[in-house]
Amino acid sequence: MKDKFLNLLNLILVADVFFVLASFGWFAIAVLGRSTGVNLGFDLWYSLWQPVFNPALGILMGGAILNAIINQISKRFNNS
Repeated sequence: MKDKFLNLLNLILVADVFFVLASFGWFAIAVLGRSTGVNLGFDLWYSLWQPVFNPALGILMGGAILNAIINQISKRFNNS
């Protein structure tokens, strides 16, 4: 049961990493476009920051911490 949960958590975290990287790529391109005067979606990206990208970053950080805690607990119980 624990292994299935960890596999699911890792799958979600991998998908979230790619989502965060893609959103960072969009941000970087949009900032470059804004500095040159070309509209590449910076205003849309900024409007999605709070409801979409901020929770994605929180899920990524929380999942990584949860994964580390679960691994530490399982190591301690396996060594005993």
